[in-house]
Amino acid sequence: MTNIQFAKRLQPLKSNVFADMDRAKAVALAAGREVIDLSLGSSDLPAEAHVIEAIAQSLHDRSTHGYLLFNGTQGFREAAANWYEQKFGIKVDPQTEVLPLIGSQEGTAHLPLAILNPGDFALLLDPGYPSHAGGVYLASGQIYPMPLLAENGFLPVFADIPAPVLAQSRMMVLSYPHNPTAAIAPLSFFQEAVAFCQQYNLVLVHDFPYVDLVFGETEDWINSFPNSKSKIQNPKSLVPSILQADPEKSVSIEFFTLSKSYNMGGFRIGYAIGNAQLINALRQVKAAVDFNQYRGILNGAIAALTGPQAGVKSAVTTFQGRRDAFISALHRIGWNVPTPQATMYIWAKLPSPWSENSVEFCTQLVKQTGVAASPGAGFGKSGEGYVRFALVHEPPLLEIAVERMAEFLH
Repeated sequence: MTNIQFAKRLQPLKSNVFADMDRAKAVALAAGREVIDLSLGSSDLPAEAHVIEAIAQSLHDRSTHGYLLFNGTQGFREAAANWYEQKFGIKVDPQTEVLPLIGSQEGTAHLPLAILNPGDFALLLDPGYPSHAGGVYLASGQIYPMPLLAENGFLPVFADIPAPVLAQSRMMVLSYPHNPTAAIAPLSFFQEAVAFCQQYNLVLVHDFPYVDLVFGETEDWINSFPNSKSKIQNPKSLVPSILQADPEKSVSIEFFTLSKSYNMGGFRIGYAIGNAQLINALRQVKAAVDFNQYRGILNGAIAALTGPQAGVKSAVTTFQGRRDAFISALHRIGWNVPTPQATMYIWAKLPSPWSENSVEFCTQLVKQTGVAASPGAGFGKSGEGYVRFALVHEPPLLEIAVERMAEFLH
């Protein structure tokens, strides 16, 4: 057999938290276990009927069956720009400041190719979403992990970044509401991040898939940051966009996906929005990799962004009910986990004897009980000692999962 030599950049991509758990789930299924999968944050809720109808109608239009170039995406870009303006009060030019994406993951994975030269640093959250690191590795960049600690509200401390690292850094990636910790961030934090990136000439990237999956009232959310004097600029959103902290779009680009708010994960549709130069650079990378999404999917996304928003509110209510049921069940078995204010995840500190071995905990948990979760270590070194549960089942099944965990833990 020919000895094929592969690029060194593939080495750090060999391990992936979702792929590892997928193998563990396969072993449990082969052993006859009924698996309750809480490891993957893929919504089990359906897309709204008016979205499906827009896509269905497109299928019968033969003009939608060919390649879709940038100019053909204008309607979607205008819908995205209008959605942002209504939600955050930010003016957006759909021609130069919006780019369609195959989900926000495409953006975070491809943007480093436009920003980093080999050896340049990217400042990433630790723990953080795996594709953020994957994109840096593909660009032959280096990663400086910014630790997220509970005592800091799972927010990075910019002052702790060493000067030599900053001298070689080209970009910072943030994401709040945060996966996996479910932490949220106030506008004052984003203002600090923008000022920091302006000072050190860094591109500021914000991955923003959970903008709508926030629970509670605006006043409650603001009061959770007693030291923050900043207020959300637009009450239609409970969490701020990075563009509210950088309205001139001087250094910032934000990624949004319709996977979470509109339950369109399988349709793979999102967009980048922000600094026109960054949008153009990402567009150049994208042009070398693919054409745009099928026009029918863009038509469905337009329907989602411009049509009735009752489905978004319903999804938030559903995930809030699941959160409450799961947290209550954990408390009943003596696992005192804080109640998150956003996302579809529970970030739980592991009890002894698993407090420093999240991978073994998840492996044994699914093997012995059929309950699949994601080990915190899979999201970064600072995630060790935690486990992430995705609330992708109805409360009765979530409570059964907790009952099984109670037997496993005791």
